[in-house]
Order: sequence, then structure tokens, then C-alpha cells
Amino acid sequence: MSFADRVRIAEPWRRTSAELTAALGGFAVANIGDAMERLGMCDGGIAAVWSGARAVGTVLPVLTSSGDNAAVIEALEYAREGDLLVVNGFGHTHRALVGDQLARRFAAQGVTGAVIDGAVRDRDTIAALRFPVWARATTPAGPFKNGPGVIGEPVAVGGIVASAGDVVVADGDGVIVVPAARAAAVLAAVRDVVAHEERLHSEVAAAYS
Repeated sequence: MSFADRVRIAEPWRRTSAELTAALGGFAVANIGDAMERLGMCDGGIAAVWSGARAVGTVLPVLTSSGDNAAVIEALEYAREGDLLVVNGFGHTHRALVGDQLARRFAAQGVTGAVIDGAVRDRDTIAALRFPVWARATTPAGPFKNGPGVIGEPVAVGGIVASAGDVVVADGDGVIVVPAARAAAVLAAVRDVVAHEERLHSEVAAAYS
């Protein structure tokens, strides 16, 4: 099924390197947030669909019409291994933009997870698949498939702008977007944050031992 006539595609984009992306994924979202002056995090309404979900990947941005997932389906044609699907669904929670079938397809293509400013369905099956998903709500109602939509242009998700090729890290606390241009600097900064916290932990342990 193709929706190419209803979905606009941006020019090809560059992705942050796999090595840098993976390195950022080794840190907690809270620590990365501290390294980014406590900015860049999605609002708390976007939460993990299943407990223990964690993911890192480069942004594959999709803009949809409310309750319509034609652009999400078309994004399968542009997804690469290591991408993380980021969907601006306008916070619409009455119709799910992703369910278990799309989760299976994205996972099969090496997509590392999905962050959706909207709703999903098939929560239990997605959890069983261990496909990491963050969303604003769950609902059993399926989407329309009429379009229009956009793939590859910057999107707003949880109050944060995510551009193609940026890095997304998500865990039980929530979701953070690291701009591609800042990824290396943020990695250095979060290493300092963690080192500082480890020193504090050691001081506490020594004080109460």
C-alpha cells in the first residue's frame, strides 16, 4: 500500500553516526537532560507504553493529520536501520496511529522504537514484541488513511522540535531529543554529569559507612 501521492517527502537528510548515537544511548534521559541545561525533553504526557522500554535512534520525523496514519505507513519506505520513528499526531488521542502490525514492520526494518504525540493501540502485543513505544495515550480505535502528511521535515513532539537525523533517547522517565549539531558536545557533557554524580554517591557511601 503506497500513499506517495498524498504524502510530501523532504530532501534526503543526514543521520548522526551510529557510533555517536549508540554512545548517547548508554546514558539515562535524566542525565542527558542535565547535560542539556534541562532542555529538550518531551512533556510528561508522552510515556512508555510498556514498563522497561528503552531506545535510542536517529529521528525519522513524520507529520500526520489528526487520527490519520497514511504518512506513518509511507514512512516504511524511508526507514533505515537505527532510525527511531517520531510522529507529530497533534496530540490526538481518539484514534491510534500505530498498532501491532506497524510495530512489527518497523521493527523488522531495524527501526529502534517510536515516539508518538498521539495514540497507539495493541499495547499488550507491542509489549510482548518488546518494541519500544512512547505515546500520549492508548485507544482501541483505528486510524483513517487519507493523508495528507509529511516525512522528513522537522516536527513538534511533546513540545520539542525533532529534526531528521537528530538523536532520540527514551527510557522510563521519558524522551529527550539531542540536536545532531550538538550530539558530540552533549556526549562529552553527560559524561561529566555522570562522573560528578558518581563522586557524590561515593561521598554519601563514605559518610554513612
